[in-house]
Amino acid sequence: MQNTKVNIVKTEILSDNWYTLRKITFNILKKDGTIETQSREAYDRGNGAVILLYNKDNQTVILTRQFRLPTYVNGNNTGMLIEACAGLLDNDNPEDCIKRETEEETGYKISKVEKVFESYMSPGSVTEILHFFIAEYSKEMKVNDGGGLEEEGENIEVLELPYTEALKMIDTGEIMDAKTIMLLQHIRIKGIL
Repeated sequence: MQNTKVNIVKTEILSDNWYTLRKITFNILKKDGTIETQSREAYDRGNGAVILLYNKDNQTVILTRQFRLPTYVNGNNTGMLIEACAGLLDNDNPEDCIKRETEEETGYKISKVEKVFESYMSPGSVTEILHFFIAEYSKEMKVNDGGGLEEEGENIEVLELPYTEALKMIDTGEIMDAKTIMLLQHIRIKGIL
């Protein structure tokens, strides 16, 4: 349903380099009946998908570690971030995307995934909806070393960790990525591991 209290007046593209940054000027009808003009910037990088692979028998999870420039410029001395496997949809449906990304990044070929929810990760400035998945893995599903695609500049380290250790890494600050924390907590809340 369209919000009739908002009227977009003007949209300007500020950057279309890596993704698209727009400045949007709009009128909004306030609770008191007055109309206020506001301007905000919205970063459009497309929608994405994320997955946490888990192994019930071994009580382990598969995570990745890679360099993330925004964390580096915001005080992370190494810029390295431990994360669940994720990627942009790139015109795929979320399930196909996450299966592709799982094989590229982790080296595991999975056929069955479970969608658990969708979430806006930073709705004050980023348009992205992230589709969250979980899936069981086994050593038989390992088809390559993973690490991402060289042509995309990916240099991803694959980590297999005990689930309890991954949870402790949230407390110690070694895992600071929101999507990863959400999936690790989902596994805990649902009693999966």
